[in-house]
Amino acid sequence: MKDTKYYIAAITAFTIWGFFSLVLKPIHSYPSLDILFYRVFSCAILMLLIVLLFKRKILLQNIAVFKALPIKGKRKSILLNVGGGLLLTVNWYSFIYVLNHVSVKATSLAYLVCPILTTLLAYFILHEKLNKSQWASVGLSITGCLMLSYSNIMDMSFSLIVGFSYALYLVSQRENTGFDKFLNLTFQIVFSALLLLPFYPVYRGPVPASFVFYSYIELIAIGFTIIPLLLNLFALKRINSSTVGMLLNINPLIAFLLASFVYHEHLDKIQMMAYGIIFFAIVVFNSQLLFAQRQTISNHHK
Repeated sequence: MKDTKYYIAAITAFTIWGFFSLVLKPIHSYPSLDILFYRVFSCAILMLLIVLLFKRKILLQNIAVFKALPIKGKRKSILLNVGGGLLLTVNWYSFIYVLNHVSVKATSLAYLVCPILTTLLAYFILHEKLNKSQWASVGLSITGCLMLSYSNIMDMSFSLIVGFSYALYLVSQRENTGFDKFLNLTFQIVFSALLLLPFYPVYRGPVPASFVFYSYIELIAIGFTIIPLLLNLFALKRINSSTVGMLLNINPLIAFLLASFVYHEHLDKIQMMAYGIIFFAIVVFNSQLLFAQRQTISNHHK
């Protein structure tokens, strides 16, 4: 199908993020704000260098496009990118804090709540349509999340902050069209860096001296921030927000497996059943695509 590569991009992004705990846990002894500061500053510097060295022509073209927009269009573009940078900052800090100071399960729950919030926001804000099976999958996801939050309401509270910030980011960026996606992301991350810069001298801890810390920060910046975010924005060019949101469930399902088998966090039967329900919900939500893909392959071989 013509949209297959966009689905692959989204699935790859969320698979990468599913393994995020593997690079965050080794530096959990550092303050969450320090990890956020160095992650964002590193991303901003890297992306600005790429733009200035390799994308100057595209930058000039996009500046010309922006100048040609009516005032309303310019205002909308600025709002979407500034808002995107702000939402990313909130999401990143809350995620790092919850992962390092609450539990891996709580971050997993956050990205199980996120697809539901994304689907509902896309329905009410972007007026994206859902068929009966997709509404059924949303209901299944809500059931699974309620089962998971039953044993720990505090985890759900933290999870809602992480999940809502990224859900709102996904929905807003569906409307952020007309410009190069790399430049959009560069603007958002540089804005995030400028937003955090005044807080750095006041709230930073001692400057890390460990080479290991900086190695993990660069790995996080490139492998777990820039690459998956670009894949995500690429997917949003053709796939609607609610579908991308439901595919996001791949992230917490991997995090759930890591929490259980790598970090040995306790998981009871109710929690395992809940994750099973949510996995089934992903299949139901994307069943139309899966059947269409199967039919296309079948017709091709006839």
